[in-house]
Amino acid sequence: MTTVNTVTGRARRALLLAGAGLLALSACGSPAPEVVAAPGVRPQACGTVTLAENPWVGYQANLAVIRYLARTELGCDVRVRTEAESDSWQHLADGSVDAILENWGHDEEKKKYIDNEKVAVEAGLTGNKGVIGWYVPPWMAREYPDITSWRNLKKYTDLFRTSESGDQGQFLDGDPTYVTNDKALIKNLGLDYKVVYTGSEDALIEAFRDAEADREPMLGYFYSPQWLLSEIDLVNIRLPAYTPGCDADPEAVRCDYQPYDLDKIQNRDFAYSGSPAAELIQRFRWTNDDQNQVARDLHAGTEPDEAARKWLDAHEDTWREWMPADA
Repeated sequence: MTTVNTVTGRARRALLLAGAGLLALSACGSPAPEVVAAPGVRPQACGTVTLAENPWVGYQANLAVIRYLARTELGCDVRVRTEAESDSWQHLADGSVDAILENWGHDEEKKKYIDNEKVAVEAGLTGNKGVIGWYVPPWMAREYPDITSWRNLKKYTDLFRTSESGDQGQFLDGDPTYVTNDKALIKNLGLDYKVVYTGSEDALIEAFRDAEADREPMLGYFYSPQWLLSEIDLVNIRLPAYTPGCDADPEAVRCDYQPYDLDKIQNRDFAYSGSPAAELIQRFRWTNDDQNQVARDLHAGTEPDEAARKWLDAHEDTWREWMPADA
């Protein structure tokens, strides 16, 4: 097994080829302008890079791997800003964050900061496919086979009542900073449920684990990529089918969540600066399974550098493709 070279990458790299870059793709897959150093900008040493850290383990897996490579192969001083998604977009715009490493949609922010204000750019797809939906633990789908259609949730309201939801059924969400449609969906589909927040992704994971192990009723929000789905085969509730534009009005939405091709966003000045870290982020691309391997280790308490190094040691052919041209 080959280990990541933590010395020679930095020694080899003094300058970034000015013409090197990666074709950035939008979330819908259409081409975007090539992200390369602006005309007249000289390639540079890495310096300080500030990366956003959003509160879910899949994002943190991307961050662990990119941060490790930026430090050990490119000689970057990597700083991390832990914050909610909406804050990351604002800080990306004002230049206090250089990159968001896993973006789920955010069409309004893209229009504002990329199209109108032109302070941010799309930096390519991560390779991850994002799916959000409503789920129950497997035992419930076996015992109540018709529960997998949203229409039948009305007759099961009493089953999901808890001390926190009172006379209503409980619908469980995770971190309250996540952007969700659940309150609007419940209202617009005529369901008598109350959204209750666990407070974090970890707490939501443990709630689903406990519900399956103890055969307790649970209905909640969940998503992929997420390593838990390789451990518990959560069962999706069929909501009205998603069609483009059906969620345009957040208050009126009554359709399933949009499937996402997850992407990366960079501050425009950083993207065109000639920084080798900018090019590394643009080139970074892996699969849901890759991310889940690192995320599972992080959830188990493995230190980010150790989790990153473990994956990198086993996938050198993959990460070498992400490195800037002369690294």
